[in-house]
Amino acid sequence: MARSKNPWPAVGWQAFALGVDAASVMTLRTLKMAAGGVAASAEAQRMVQEKIAAGLELQAKALTGALGSSPPTMVSKTLAHYRPKVRANRRRMSRRG
Repeated sequence: MARSKNPWPAVGWQAFALGVDAASVMTLRTLKMAAGGVAASAEAQRMVQEKIAAGLELQAKALTGALGSSPPTMVSKTLAHYRPKVRANRRRMSRRG
């Protein structure tokens, strides 16, 4: 008898990895905004615009069925949707200069 593999541990690790990157971005953004000035204002605007765009993109994926039909698949694809955006922000904000 074949035993089915539980997908949730892998999904949990994906969520953990995204959480680590997100925490880094939040820290870097907080430091930038605490410094104030034009750069802080631009970062705040960018953050809000990115969040709105990412949310709308995810809604479109959900409405078209692109997230799949099983709960683990939906969660995994949702995490995969946000992962490149969060990593790009972490890389951008981690650069010196």
